[in-house]
Amino acid sequence: MAKGGFRIIDSDMHIMEPPDLWQRYTDKKYRDYAQVGVLSANVRDLRTVHPDGTPWGTTTGVRSTNPNQAGGHNYERNQKLYESHAARGWSTEVQLEAMDVEGLDIAVLFPTRGLHTLAEPFMDPPFAAAIARAYNDWMYDFCAPAPDRLLGAAMVSPFDVEDAVTEVERAVKELGFRAVFMRSNQMTDKTWHDPYYDPLWSVLEEYDVAIGFHESSSSGARQVGQHFEPNFMLRRVFAQPVEQMMALASFCGGGVLERHPKLRAAFLEANCAWAPWLLWRLDEAYEREADVFVPELTMAPTEYFKRQCWISVEPDEEPAKYAIDWVGSDKMVFSTDYPHGDSKYPDAVSSFLELGISDEDKRKILWDNCASLYNLAEVPANV
Repeated sequence: MAKGGFRIIDSDMHIMEPPDLWQRYTDKKYRDYAQVGVLSANVRDLRTVHPDGTPWGTTTGVRSTNPNQAGGHNYERNQKLYESHAARGWSTEVQLEAMDVEGLDIAVLFPTRGLHTLAEPFMDPPFAAAIARAYNDWMYDFCAPAPDRLLGAAMVSPFDVEDAVTEVERAVKELGFRAVFMRSNQMTDKTWHDPYYDPLWSVLEEYDVAIGFHESSSSGARQVGQHFEPNFMLRRVFAQPVEQMMALASFCGGGVLERHPKLRAAFLEANCAWAPWLLWRLDEAYEREADVFVPELTMAPTEYFKRQCWISVEPDEEPAKYAIDWVGSDKMVFSTDYPHGDSKYPDAVSSFLELGISDEDKRKILWDNCASLYNLAEVPANV
């Protein structure tokens, strides 16, 4: 497609799941307990509720300050922009049309309602595994009409590591997924660098599949942005990037990447301009205290990052050029964030192309780095 002369992979494009996805796809044993999508006049309402109507995956329910809800300053814009998309059910055809509008060749797909599916602390493990399987089965059907352009990221449960391992194997072997999705926000009492999760990181290494961490601005578990309730503006500023920063610290400074040198981890939709400071801070901590707290580390956190981590650039993230100066552009990827309220659709790619970075950096960020992250070396030439 080559928009502006560049082939483009969206590292983290979103879908809009149908409200009744879990009623149609969840195992019958658990179907009556599964989340239900809210039906409303908002064409991109992402809320879900329990069968009794109580909010799912959030500590606060509906916030009147959310700019994407009725009365918010993004509401009317979203209603007009996405009206026809919603009217056609956010179908596969709609997704492909949106990709064509932006000039995307390939998109790796992440959830919208599904961002909150496993966002309740200490869920019953078999139930959590069942609703993750349901999402993955639906995603497989959604991608089936265009498997060379639409690549699903499989949802796996953090509540039982063996369930997660089993679902990775199924998603890769049976469904052909190229990535696994998890929230960076912790839903249990275990950090990501706890050895409990090592079997999950090992199976991802074995199947050569990346883990994509993706946070949201709300959660049913404790979250950094929660300190600012009910101010959604401030909550959103901190919720996603800070939770992602903490997850990245677990991987680079907690020993995960030392124990799993072939694991690829992406920290998506959380900006990239914080990377120089965070990596500098982690390296300083490594020099002072790693011999006491993480003696297994054999190199500085920045070196693990450069070897095994990817972060995403927002389409209009002007400070990205400073991050490139510090850590280089080899581990940065791009996303349109379609169809969320803060997406720059239909001008996300155009906005990115206007950033003050070199064409070589743009080529890496728009294609090469994402192909490396998701192991897409065999992309057809005509894509």
